[in-house]
Amino acid sequence: MTEHSLRTALSLRLPIIQGPMTGSDTPALAAAVSAAGGLGSLGCGMRSPAAMIEAAAEVRRRTDQPFCMNLFVQDTPAPDAATVDTAVARLAPLYAEFGQQPAMPARWCEDFAAQFDALIAARPAVDCYTFGLPSAAQVARLHAAGCYVIGTATTVAEAIAWADVGADGVCASGMESGGHRGTFLGDFTSSMIGTMALVPRCVDALAPRGVSVVAAGGIMDGRGIAAAQALGAEAVQMGTAFLSCDESGIGAPYRKALANAKGTDTRTTRALTGRHARGIVNALMERLQADEMAVPPYPVQNALTGALRKASNEAGRADYLSLWAGQGVEAVRPMAAAALMALLEEEWKQASARVGAAGH
Repeated sequence: MTEHSLRTALSLRLPIIQGPMTGSDTPALAAAVSAAGGLGSLGCGMRSPAAMIEAAAEVRRRTDQPFCMNLFVQDTPAPDAATVDTAVARLAPLYAEFGQQPAMPARWCEDFAAQFDALIAARPAVDCYTFGLPSAAQVARLHAAGCYVIGTATTVAEAIAWADVGADGVCASGMESGGHRGTFLGDFTSSMIGTMALVPRCVDALAPRGVSVVAAGGIMDGRGIAAAQALGAEAVQMGTAFLSCDESGIGAPYRKALANAKGTDTRTTRALTGRHARGIVNALMERLQADEMAVPPYPVQNALTGALRKASNEAGRADYLSLWAGQGVEAVRPMAAAALMALLEEEWKQASARVGAAGH
């Protein structure tokens, strides 16, 4: 165990973290995972400060076990009118299919400073970050509030940057991961490193500094958990595996898409939100593919497509949803979160025993 061992600090029985899935996770899902011995998470990147406090309270109402809250480290943008007008015109034909016109959102994103204050007030056992790097002073403030801090890294350089600002742990997110990529240093293309390659390099860089490594990307069962631990990870973060759980917040069209998807059906694109993310290919991804590099950066494009995604879901169509999912999507197993956790625990123990036997 490392100096800042996650499982020791939180007395976690299982090395399983439910990935924070903004817009898809729920307090019920987070609570169920935590109650089963793992670490449940709330994706708060798009939750208002008030909604963050409310969601944290609901998790605590359901369980007394530790849980995690996630934020996107981002500035509020001020895009020029021409960029927005062009983006709106590009989306207008898609909105028209639902008898709607693109409308200006009330805000491009939530204010990070206000969200950060809300997180401090909520005092979760763990808080994790994606898209950027908070300051060392902010990390110190989190520590003072009793939070264990985890940062998302897609390269070794990013992992080291997190250690430099005082993070206790780093989630090494391989390119297999579903949803938005957490890249914040260097070129996106060069950051597309697989989990098997990324995790051991991060362990080598961070273990001497007493920083835990969590593996993410393509892990769907107990074999994946055991494999990640064999590479030196202390725990794993699993998002796609929990998407189809009963407690997940996704709608019927998304669930059907997950059930029918193959491992070859996902692709990484920035067309849907303005930031590279991996999801199941659908009509929206294909319609916007030609303009992928021209759409405004996150969170502007994400805000402009929000009402379109809502209309598509209400119409029972997956065509224009953000169907975020990792390369392991073909292995999703719809069931209650507690049942999935029990299955993962049994698989993990069996796989760990095989790994141990093979080493003798």
